[in-house]
Amino acid sequence: MEVTAGLHAFIWRNPRANNANTYLIAGKKNILIDPGHLHFFDHVVNGLGRLGITVSQVDVVLVTHAHIDHMEAVGIFGESTLTAMSRESFQFIEGSGGKIREPEFFLQEGTLTVGDVSLDVLMTPGHCPGSLSFYWPDRKALFTGDVVFSQGIGRTDLPGGSGRLLKESIERLSRLDVDYLLPGHGAVVVGKEKVKDNFRMVADYWFDYLD
Repeated sequence: MEVTAGLHAFIWRNPRANNANTYLIAGKKNILIDPGHLHFFDHVVNGLGRLGITVSQVDVVLVTHAHIDHMEAVGIFGESTLTAMSRESFQFIEGSGGKIREPEFFLQEGTLTVGDVSLDVLMTPGHCPGSLSFYWPDRKALFTGDVVFSQGIGRTDLPGGSGRLLKESIERLSRLDVDYLLPGHGAVVVGKEKVKDNFRMVADYWFDYLD
């Protein structure tokens, strides 16, 4: 689905199999966020194909966090595609015995410019160590990984999870000017007031469990 100009969402809708949503920012350079599981990557290939884009035309792959359902498919990309995640995410994968292609560069807080797109890179731990969110100011689009969803939040009972840190991360994201909330799973939230309502609902319902 086209969310807004230059932004496409490949939403995973199969309730019987876990996989992440994948997002494409199409411009002078093509940016793919969270390619998902390797064995489900045809879902992304088909989505790209409908846009006339091949896997080899993806210039940069960004990973929000170090869970396999978000990043396993980075191994499918060739040398022409750069991959990036936080250093903490890569160390978390290695420390847990996992194997993944080493990224060409590590992400940290600040601005990442790829072609004609500039993204704010935000450290948002709590669900997973080294978790990142990406904010695209030009479109007021926020990619949250598994920090916050439509009417929900990321788990904190997995290794490295922290309710306190997740709450702080969600509070930080809620202060951004967002028209499009693009989570790692489930539905996209569209519209400034709906995004604000979603953050309010999450705080009212979930924050007592995170203290």
